[in-house]
Amino acid sequence: AARAFRAGRADSIGVVVARLSYQLYPAMLEAIGAQLARLGRRMIVWDSDHGGDAPAIRALRQGVVDGVILTAATSESEFLREVPAEGSAVVLLNRIVADYASDQVSSDNLDGGRRVAEYLVACGRKRIALIGGIPRASTIRDREQGFRKALDRLGVGLPPHYYFRSENFTHASGEQAVTRLMELASPPDAIFCVNDVLAMGAMDGARGRGARVPDDLWIVGYDDIEIASWGAYDLTTVRQPMEQMVGQAIDLLLARIDAREAPVTHKCLANELVIRGSTGRQSPPAAAAPKKARR
Repeated sequence: AARAFRAGRADSIGVVVARLSYQLYPAMLEAIGAQLARLGRRMIVWDSDHGGDAPAIRALRQGVVDGVILTAATSESEFLREVPAEGSAVVLLNRIVADYASDQVSSDNLDGGRRVAEYLVACGRKRIALIGGIPRASTIRDREQGFRKALDRLGVGLPPHYYFRSENFTHASGEQAVTRLMELASPPDAIFCVNDVLAMGAMDGARGRGARVPDDLWIVGYDDIEIASWGAYDLTTVRQPMEQMVGQAIDLLLARIDAREAPVTHKCLANELVIRGSTGRQSPPAAAAPKKARR
């Protein structure tokens, strides 16, 4: 603290996370820690699910950290209510909050949902279901919206009985959702899950009911956590450019620490659809080549 007072800098960055049981967030923390270490900065971590917002607020106000990265913010976050965006060294990473005027870095979740819908329809899936979640987080809200809009545009639509909303994004919730969907008179032939753990629960639940993935049912997740590539799941999913997102968030935060009044920057990076065994490794059919004009 004395060194920080003399230098005017703590050389420490705070990171507020949530849902550490979900593999995405430990992976994100690992990337943040590695990049900060290379820059000679320390990382202090708080878990907002267990009261972490309050100590993070105090640390920023007292100069214990030079700035804070929020990885799981929503409009209801205590940190955003207590810390004004203007003049604060705060960056939102992964989730965005439109009415909080800070630097923000995300991936294009609207486009990710669109990609999944277009892929499933192009590959001939007819009865497409969605296992979604509470739309409080921008990531979930945008994935669902992009998926629904693309289905509507493609003339498929999403009937209410093909939608299940998870309250907690757990493996058990995915199993419960797929059980209800498979009990329908006309069960789906494809399911999009808004994160990978829900998708893995859906895969295990479907197999437990005798359904074969991908022969009887296709399942797609989102985030491409490490387990998604394991042979037991081999899950088709949407991959976020995590290293790039983290790098850009750190760059924006360090620039903000030096220039508090600079214009706010929002960055949205493209995602990638990763095709694996849960959809039979089937690539979408190539678009027909345009016919040559007659001379």
